[in-house]
Amino acid sequence: MFTGIVEELGEVTAVENLGDSCRFTLRGPLVTEDAKHGDSIAVNGVCLTVVDTADGAFTADVMAETLKRSSLGALDVGTRVNLERPMALGGRLGGHLVQGHVDGTGTVLERVPGEHWEIVKVGLPQELSRYVVEKGSITVDGISLTVVDAAADYFTVSLIPTTLALTTLGIKQPGDPVNLEVDVLAKYVERLLGDRAPGAGASVARALGTEAGR
Repeated sequence: MFTGIVEELGEVTAVENLGDSCRFTLRGPLVTEDAKHGDSIAVNGVCLTVVDTADGAFTADVMAETLKRSSLGALDVGTRVNLERPMALGGRLGGHLVQGHVDGTGTVLERVPGEHWEIVKVGLPQELSRYVVEKGSITVDGISLTVVDAAADYFTVSLIPTTLALTTLGIKQPGDPVNLEVDVLAKYVERLLGDRAPGAGASVARALGTEAGR
């Protein structure tokens, strides 16, 4: 389990294509200082298992399902990535509960700079829009963010200087893909309710978003 608070801006140092899978080597001195074989590290919001660590870097295998559902297949040597270690029990929950299980990919549509912040508009698959609500939480490339505006096919987020400086959202441009993970609580409630009525998912997500915004 993660919080969506990025710890380190890492870098891909090697990519080994293995047919229907890939092995990545990623540099991240901070997240690897206590990492060992079998541990989890989120890479752009995708929970990966550490295969090996050496000299401030780690390797991870990425299976076909992950490549299909996320933007990791587009990573190349030199690509910067957001890195986060799992939340420690008893620690502070700085963002929101994040599983590192990507629900789909979106696309950066527009960037609108402000005086001390920047508004970023992100397109998303329509099947995910029912989980995205104003003032609710969403994870973009592993970053826990608060939704400003929510529409059927896009949402906007407001990024503070710290987020722009310390994560990949500072360099993403219109047309770039991003990994999206919606609030798992909304999905669980929808499942428990059996999605009995049209729009039930949106109602549940809206209710959760209202609580989160209080």
